[in-house]
Amino acid sequence: MNRFELDSILKKARWPEPPEAFWEEFPQQVARRFNRKRAENRPLRRSWFPRLAWGVATALCVLIAFAIGHWRGRVEMEVIPPKDVLADAKIVHETLAMFPNRVRAIIEDERGMSLVLSDNDNVPASEALYIRICNGKQCASVVTFSGQEIQIAGQKVTVLSDAQGGIILEGTGFVWSSGGGNYAEKNLKIEARNLGEVL
Repeated sequence: MNRFELDSILKKARWPEPPEAFWEEFPQQVARRFNRKRAENRPLRRSWFPRLAWGVATALCVLIAFAIGHWRGRVEMEVIPPKDVLADAKIVHETLAMFPNRVRAIIEDERGMSLVLSDNDNVPASEALYIRICNGKQCASVVTFSGQEIQIAGQKVTVLSDAQGGIILEGTGFVWSSGGGNYAEKNLKIEARNLGEVL
């Protein structure tokens, strides 16, 4: 077949005509494919609740740190250093009022202030106990309640208060009492006192 014959065949050929039903369904097919592409490219929707919860928790921590940083009460100089804001019952009272029956401990150490909260509002109301622990030059202050567990020298210790107002720290191979009879590590210096009812 030469070029002339090919040209004549192509000139006689007709364009393919799709059936009538094709043109009726064509716009719907295009719309379906377009919507499918948009759905595939759309970013996943994230729930706003976790972001809101984290934002509220962060704001509350900042507020607590601000309040503790600006309210410094008078403290006993021979037992508690003048910069220890946790010995101020007013600050403890306001913190507990923000989280009723949820505060297990308020801790101040070399990393700053932290708040240990219970998952539920099941922390019984009792007198606040102030504890200061020094291991060499590193010191930490804790405000907690009788029956709560805290970390001292890398181990869990239960804080207890007796009927006479004494404070006992008890853990595995670790016992300290404000009344004496201590079986704690010798390099730890522990001071404790009762802050009284703060609510």
